[in-house]
Amino acid sequence: MSRALRRHPMTTKSSKRPAPLKAPKPVRGGPPAAKKKGWRRFVPRWVEEIISELRKVTWPTRQETVNLTIVVVVVAVAIGFFLGGIDMLFNWVISNTLLR
Repeated sequence: MSRALRRHPMTTKSSKRPAPLKAPKPVRGGPPAAKKKGWRRFVPRWVEEIISELRKVTWPTRQETVNLTIVVVVVAVAIGFFLGGIDMLFNWVISNTLLR
């Protein structure tokens, strides 16, 4: 007899029925909607999940928000001037070469 057969003997078919399926475990995450009190009973679950995720967010301070807003405005103005300059250059090139 080979080693594989000695380690894992062949199983015979049994006439036993498979074990019945177990009922699923209840989902953790809070009480059912019927037990909720006050306004929370009317709020959908996905709204509660959004609120709980937003509580985990690390929000920037007021100073960080002001600094980043200034950076965005300065970059937007700089890109606007750059694109405006390129537009004026192309306008000058086209008017002086193709439209003469």
